[in-house]
Amino acid sequence: MSLESFDNLYHRAAARKGGAKALTLLLGQAQDEQEFASIGDDRILSAFTKKIFQSGFVWRVVENKWPNFEESFFNFNIQKILMMPEEMLEKKAQDPKIIRNYNKVKTIKANAQMMFEQQQNGGSFAELIVNWPNNDIIGLWAYLKKNGQRLGGNTGPYALRALGKDTFLLTRDIEAYFRAHDIISGGIQSKTSLSAIQQSFNAWQQECDLSLSQLSRLVAFATGDNHIHIESTQIQLETQNE
Repeated sequence: MSLESFDNLYHRAAARKGGAKALTLLLGQAQDEQEFASIGDDRILSAFTKKIFQSGFVWRVVENKWPNFEESFFNFNIQKILMMPEEMLEKKAQDPKIIRNYNKVKTIKANAQMMFEQQQNGGSFAELIVNWPNNDIIGLWAYLKKNGQRLGGNTGPYALRALGKDTFLLTRDIEAYFRAHDIISGGIQSKTSLSAIQQSFNAWQQECDLSLSQLSRLVAFATGDNHIHIESTQIQLETQNE
């Protein structure tokens, strides 16, 4: 099946969401990626770690304990974390003030090492991310998966989105869309599927001025059982949840 045009996608989403004006509100503003370059690498490590701990766990609990994580891990100062011996990591993983999961705690030092090595190559890790071309965002996902720990699947993309990097997400509705249109047939994380999805988003961006994040929401809004009667609170909730 050929790729659906952006116009068809847009008009279907608008019809489901109560019109073009309501859809515009739901899509939100495009993220200013240039602000990303000013983010400290410690904040990136913090965001990666938070998403790792939120994966498969109650997000609210992680959020409530996060100040303790910041305190326990030196506000995610990369140099200080890399100086931590394994015994200290093990001890911190037993602290009830944080979430006691040693396998996830170990990722903090591993991902700090990934970021330190990039710094040694010149430039910050933030610069690496902001300069990564959005027409190959799956390449950035693959980089995080290969060089980091527990940043594969949706964890890396969700962390990037939270930080302000423009990226689409592979939510249930988005996966359902690409399967229904026979654009993918195998595993959602296979190279073939990811490449086909990236090419689709690249093609849509040639037809419009929406960011990847906005297009990602658009596909989700045009798919599945998510019709709504527009009210301001519902708009805010759907925009936050995509």
